[in-house]
Amino acid sequence: MKFNLDENFGRHTQHLFQIAGHDVQTTLDEKIQGCSDRQLYQICSAESRCLVTLDLDFSDVTRFPPERGAGIAVIRVHRNQSLSILEQLIGLLLQGLSRMSIENKLWIVEATRIRIHQSDEAGF
Repeated sequence: MKFNLDENFGRHTQHLFQIAGHDVQTTLDEKIQGCSDRQLYQICSAESRCLVTLDLDFSDVTRFPPERGAGIAVIRVHRNQSLSILEQLIGLLLQGLSRMSIENKLWIVEATRIRIHQSDEAGF
């Protein structure tokens, strides 16, 4: 599957996706860091890349409908964000991806679970 990591992720996270066999780009790779949320969403949709982000704004399915693209994964970290916690959440996301597709869905990845939103428009 193809992914785009938002600018709050670095090379280490990109490497974790590559090890899992995914095609992954970062906003830095594509030279689109600092672009608007709307523009990032449109680029990911046009490239059929699932967006992986820490930005909770992308959990608004009325502004960023996941069914119009390859999906959205919002990594939900709480106040005590650390590299090890972020790594655990990415690991949970990658485990989930090995069991089911994120395509056309919004996944909210939390410490103990993944909440999945899928639209009626996606044909489910």
